[in-house]
Amino acid sequence: MNDDFIKELGYKALDSRFKRISEKMAYSVKKLYKDLDYDIEPNWYLIFMILRDKGELSLVDIAESLGYSHPSVVITVKKMAAKDYLDVKKDDSDKRKQIVSLSSKAIRLMPEFEMLWNSCEAAILNVIQEDLTILNYLDGIESALEETSFYNRFKQEYKKHLK
Repeated sequence: MNDDFIKELGYKALDSRFKRISEKMAYSVKKLYKDLDYDIEPNWYLIFMILRDKGELSLVDIAESLGYSHPSVVITVKKMAAKDYLDVKKDDSDKRKQIVSLSSKAIRLMPEFEMLWNSCEAAILNVIQEDLTILNYLDGIESALEETSFYNRFKQEYKKHLK
């Protein structure tokens, strides 16, 4: 059976299509990390990069900069700290705040990680045939959702169907 129901649905399954592509890529990255004996996860990349570029940040700042929920950042940071890739400490002025930075282990391994990530970036460019217009479409989708949330759009359309 070669039917691809998600493709058949087209735009109606846009979220599922994005998820499927993301899962395929993440699975491959995770497999290569394991093959090369690195104990990191694909979704740690952004936290490594933001801390590499900006130094230490609060959990809230990381979540806001990435557009992720605070709880999801907390979970990821805990996993990374448990593997000794991050140092987490209380803020001196506000003890409720946690400040996160790369550990000495992460800093030591960063050149190896960057080589991996550069290879991954090249593979992404290969997949999209170096056509970056997809980013313009994604920017448009994100802008539209910032202007009016999907919840509000969905609710508005639902109300039209009730009439």
